[in-house]
Amino acid sequence: MGGPHGLEDSRQPAGVLYPARLPTFARLPAPATVAHLVRWFWIPEWRLQPGRTSRQHLIAFPACNLVVEGTAVSLAGPATRASHRDLTGTGWAVGALLRPAAVPHVTADPAALRDASAPVDEPDLVKAVAEAMTGDGDRHARAVGAFTAWLETTVPPPSREALLANEMAELIDTDPGIRTVEDAATRLAMSPRTLQRLAARYVGLPPLAMIRRRRLQEAAARLRADTTVTLADIAADLGYSDHAHLANEFRTVLGLTLGGYRGQVSGA
Repeated sequence: MGGPHGLEDSRQPAGVLYPARLPTFARLPAPATVAHLVRWFWIPEWRLQPGRTSRQHLIAFPACNLVVEGTAVSLAGPATRASHRDLTGTGWAVGALLRPAAVPHVTADPAALRDASAPVDEPDLVKAVAEAMTGDGDRHARAVGAFTAWLETTVPPPSREALLANEMAELIDTDPGIRTVEDAATRLAMSPRTLQRLAARYVGLPPLAMIRRRRLQEAAARLRADTTVTLADIAADLGYSDHAHLANEFRTVLGLTLGGYRGQVSGA
């Protein structure tokens, strides 16, 4: 959430630093009709006792999220650093982790929303999703259905360039062999300059920042999942030049040491 900036699957939440502290959380796949626009939908719900706060720490995906919460819609831009959000009281949110092809239809300049969010004036979307989340039956499925219907009627078919931007993001997000901008450009049969332009228009971050964010998410997941693997092995597996390089990036972006984070999650 972080604005909200897009949580992960609660069973293996790569972007959530402390998954044991999550509220109830669901991640639902995007229906086929909008799979070119949305990577997945995410729905957190919380009901906290008066005076209690649940702080959610995130390493957000390098992407925009369109979020309905209560009576408002917001567009959360791509994040460049760790973030957190303090949950209180009772509430819910329904977010769509947008693929690059959807971004130009909600903002002309995603880079202007780095580490920030902006309100979006879409009362029809708010009404449809809120009715789904406050009604009976399978609220989550109905909320995704309402969100999907809005996207189908609002966003036109993507251009060839937009679909190429989707391919770029998918490659960077899922292929651990992509460690440099040149790696990604070669795989996509384009120049590094073209790749930079594509990322600026459709993501709002340089491709190198997208690659670094994926590696940090992987490092955090490895630290949580395996208490026996050495920090040096994690650094080597993720393509860092050495342990110090990973440690410095982890500390710069997250404000945490590798050992300190591992100690915190083991007791979370």
